[in-house]
Amino acid sequence: MQLTDALDELIQSGHINPVLAMRVLNEFDKSIATNLAKNVKAKSQLKGHLKDYRLCEEVWTFRVRNATLKLDNAELLDVDKVKIVACKMADSSSK
Repeated sequence: MQLTDALDELIQSGHINPVLAMRVLNEFDKSIATNLAKNVKAKSQLKGHLKDYRLCEEVWTFRVRNATLKLDNAELLDVDKVKIVACKMADSSSK
């Protein structure tokens, strides 16, 4: 959210154009996906009440209420709301 807000502000002030902003977002997404796949090995479990879910343009959104997250180190986190957004990973061989 912070990156998109900053890019929107730069577009509004005329410092960058929207094409450059989209390019920055695409590169950020690629970088995050690559680094998460390489560096994050932790797992967690989620248990709660599914409030709603939806699929729009290959993007799943799940909203869970009164959730408990169990982390690898057996730590339990109780949270009121969790929003999970999952999208199809781009095939790197097609680009």
